[in-house]
Amino acid sequence: MKDGPDIAQIAALIGDPARANMLTALMSGKALTAGELAREAGISPQTASSHLKKLLDGRLVRVRGQGRHKYYGLSGEDVAHTLEHLMGLAAGRGHLRTRTGPSDAEMREARVCYNHLAGSRGVQMFTAMRARGYLDANDDAVTLTEPGARFCSGFGIDLDALARSRAPLCRPCLDWSERETHLAGKLGRAMLTRMEEIGWLARKPDSRIIRFTRTGAAEFDALFGA
Repeated sequence: MKDGPDIAQIAALIGDPARANMLTALMSGKALTAGELAREAGISPQTASSHLKKLLDGRLVRVRGQGRHKYYGLSGEDVAHTLEHLMGLAAGRGHLRTRTGPSDAEMREARVCYNHLAGSRGVQMFTAMRARGYLDANDDAVTLTEPGARFCSGFGIDLDALARSRAPLCRPCLDWSERETHLAGKLGRAMLTRMEEIGWLARKPDSRIIRFTRTGAAEFDALFGA
């Protein structure tokens, strides 16, 4: 038997359609109950409980109690990155869901990827920050430059507070719909949070979709336009 990580076990956990739907629902970053996840997957609560146990044993999700309820979420940002990459791979091979509707265009424009901005807006922000010398980036790593630090501080990001956490400040994340990079890591999360704080955007309830206000879209384009 070969040594090393057992990718087959992880792939099997993600590969089940019901579990894949449950994991995708958690990409919003919002914790959900077993009942809510059962509805997302279109399965019974009993079946959902069995799937959640497997995901917990595989350490792809975590659970925390609040009163009489238990809430499930992805176990970490690395799981979200893996799911986003798999979505891009599936889209690139033509393996698309048949469900269509008005929300599709919104999902492609702006959505939450666990805790940061994704979609064409996320790619637009990353591309502009790199072009202006705020980010030094390649396919494997992203570094915030000194001009980038000044820009982020001016935008209202507390970089000293971010430095207290050992998590990566910047990470590249391949966007599944755009097939280009958007910004993840602590800075990606902070940028999305800041845009919410100043009223540029809001999250659509019970969805990964992000909707910019008219003013927010104009301000965003002014800051991250061509």
